[in-house]
Amino acid sequence: MNSNKTSLATRCIALSILMPWPLVGPAFSADPELQRSIVMYEGEGGYRTYRIPAVETAPDGTLLAFAEARKYNWHDPGLDGNDIDLVMKRSADGGLTWSDMVIVEDPGELWGSGNPTTIVDKENGRVWLFYFQAQPNRVVQKTLARTSDDNGKTWSEPIDLSDVAGIIGPGGGIRTREGVLIAPSWGKGGLCTIYSEDHGQTWHRGSPIKKDPGGAENQLAEISNGRILMDTRQGGSVEHRWMAVSEDAGKSWSEARPGLVTPGTKVQCAIESYTLMSYGADRDRLLWTGPSDARKNLVIRMSYDDGVTFPVERRIAEGRAAYSDITILDDESIGVLWEGQAPRTAAKWCIHFARLTRDFLEPPSGK
Repeated sequence: MNSNKTSLATRCIALSILMPWPLVGPAFSADPELQRSIVMYEGEGGYRTYRIPAVETAPDGTLLAFAEARKYNWHDPGLDGNDIDLVMKRSADGGLTWSDMVIVEDPGELWGSGNPTTIVDKENGRVWLFYFQAQPNRVVQKTLARTSDDNGKTWSEPIDLSDVAGIIGPGGGIRTREGVLIAPSWGKGGLCTIYSEDHGQTWHRGSPIKKDPGGAENQLAEISNGRILMDTRQGGSVEHRWMAVSEDAGKSWSEARPGLVTPGTKVQCAIESYTLMSYGADRDRLLWTGPSDARKNLVIRMSYDDGVTFPVERRIAEGRAAYSDITILDDESIGVLWEGQAPRTAAKWCIHFARLTRDFLEPPSGK
């Protein structure tokens, strides 16, 4: 196991002084049903900006927040002379405060690491982190994974999955009720998944969506009757996302059907199941986060019918917003990590975290 590198930055607690936002305590808003904090901010640690977040709840309840730390400019890994490291912070108090930053992967000068994607294997307590690596001025070259057996404190050496996987994520993979680990994959092999039925000892690539509609950055959630739902960023001029269903744990997929309409917004969005079986909920729910229009105004939507309709929509944050990810905390509250502008500013860009309750989504009668 390799040890983590030295911290790059001070804690985010100073943000309450730097940024005019109605914060209480270290970095949280006063609303007990929607608490928000800033996890990483533009310029922190000498990086130009942070993008492409992923969040996971480790087996001990610790929150793990990942992002691409883009050193020289805003451009994607492997492009325009950028240098991108994969970084992480941990929170032991449900997102109230965050640790110093740790570099998980520094691939070398002008190389890039990106698209953090996580899975927790609850049977053995192992956290999986998938990502890609790109050479200078090149597209993706390798798809890699690391594992942690101590809730994200240390990480294994990289495991090369390039032979089986396309580009994974970003966002969350899943562990099914039957114990199958599944990560979303696109590019090589089409819109599909890679899956493991032996706790990650071996990985296999499933078949792609039938009549692939084009798209990228697919996301996964387990829905009713053990089926898997795939939600995919659209391509071209299409104004709606795409969805498909697998009846066999990601090995094969139905044809894609139109999903949520997201006018002017082509961006990765997150989905997460909040089910009766997993969390003792009174009914199955499917959560979705993304901008409501043209990369602005982050919302969370909720479905009661496996993603056919989303009758509930609540706004989490105003202003510019893009990629996001969802996790369920130990207390069954909902955690959302997203990238967007800093409060009340036009220029600054941050990685934000919000912890919200089911009462935020479904206010009690009379409230």
